[in-house]
Amino acid sequence: MWKWLHSLAKPETLYRLCGRFIPWLAIAGIISLSAGWIWGFGFAPSDYQQGDSFRIIYIHVPAAIWSMGIYGSMAIAAFIGLIWQMKSADMVASAMAPVGAVFTFIALATGSAWGKPMWGTWWVWDARLTSELVLLFLYLGAIALYNAFDDRRLAGRAAGILVLVGVVNLPIIHFSVEWWNTLHQGSTNMQQTVDPSMRTPLRLSIFGYLFFFITLTLMRLRNLILIHDRQKPWVESLVGKGAGK
Repeated sequence: MWKWLHSLAKPETLYRLCGRFIPWLAIAGIISLSAGWIWGFGFAPSDYQQGDSFRIIYIHVPAAIWSMGIYGSMAIAAFIGLIWQMKSADMVASAMAPVGAVFTFIALATGSAWGKPMWGTWWVWDARLTSELVLLFLYLGAIALYNAFDDRRLAGRAAGILVLVGVVNLPIIHFSVEWWNTLHQGSTNMQQTVDPSMRTPLRLSIFGYLFFFITLTLMRLRNLILIHDRQKPWVESLVGKGAGK
């Protein structure tokens, strides 16, 4: 099993494997997100309390879910990189970080826009919002550390430690609405709190975000592999073939 994983983690193999999956994942993301947004923004009924303003849920909730999901995935990759010294795992974590930062920013921006009519202000130092903001800073810190050292192994180790320490913030984000008296509404339970006519487009949007997250991560990973192995024969051969076309 480990031999197979190590062979799969070889830069050249990983580069080509990512290239095979990217088009299909991108198509799946476009279909899922388009279907979810067209259904949600165009055909789902208005909320009985919030009217049409609730429709921002199709942007906000998927971004909020995957802002945490991406960080958890980063932590797994960082753990593998630290324990088993796999450079590919460090590159995977590094590739995820900017995508996670963008998703977190989207969650914060749309959350503020959604909360403005309810709270009367764009921002409150609510437990959920504050812990999500901390998550954004963790992403930015990891990005900074990944780019702060010329020694890629040292950069991966430093960023990996930060990522693993920051995992403690994930349960704080998730349970903040239960542990503290917050202005933020409770966590979205798609089995109980969301009407079936709104639930399906929300699920499609969540899957769409997932497919785009993986697509963008694989695209970034391919770029990082090329940068890391730029002096290797297989990269020079690849560049030569591209230049010859």
